[in-house]
Amino acid sequence: MPEKVELEVPLMLAPVPVVLVASAHEEFGQNVLTIAWCGVDCSDPPTIHVSIRPSRHSHRMIKESEVFTVNFPTSDLLRAVDFCGTVSGSLGDKFGPAGLTPVAAKEVKAPLIAECPVNIECIVRDIIPLGLHDMFLGEIVASHADKAVVKEGWVDFSKIPLISFVNGEYWSIGEKIGDFGCVVEKT
Repeated sequence: MPEKVELEVPLMLAPVPVVLVASAHEEFGQNVLTIAWCGVDCSDPPTIHVSIRPSRHSHRMIKESEVFTVNFPTSDLLRAVDFCGTVSGSLGDKFGPAGLTPVAAKEVKAPLIAECPVNIECIVRDIIPLGLHDMFLGEIVASHADKAVVKEGWVDFSKIPLISFVNGEYWSIGEKIGDFGCVVEKT
């Protein structure tokens, strides 16, 4: 059995998905922010979360508008992803300089990002202060995918080179190694 050592940094969940969270606000316009603190929370109603520091420009925009979109970038968008995570939207438009195209969503005022093959529209159902970040629980009210990545009504993620975040670095997600329940003997 391998010897275990205690880590100095207790935060250890990796990899985590990298997404682009878009928002819209009557006063501030549109914004996009790179987030790696996100995940699925419930299947009925379909709910996901994104965690954002209150000091971020997008935090106020999402808190006041009560909507956001989650957009799945691909590895070819890495420059845009890094830009949107390191430059504040309070300085001006990030869509143009990042080479991203905001498009109207179906159910919410926050835009979808055309270059991302999967987009999810959310309504804020709760905001939970956690410390350095606040968790925005978003009920999914619509989801979209490029036709080229849809197979039998589901997104075929083998066609999408997604990005993950591991210890301050961007990584690509590897190959499929099995199906859910593939190891359990069925009786």
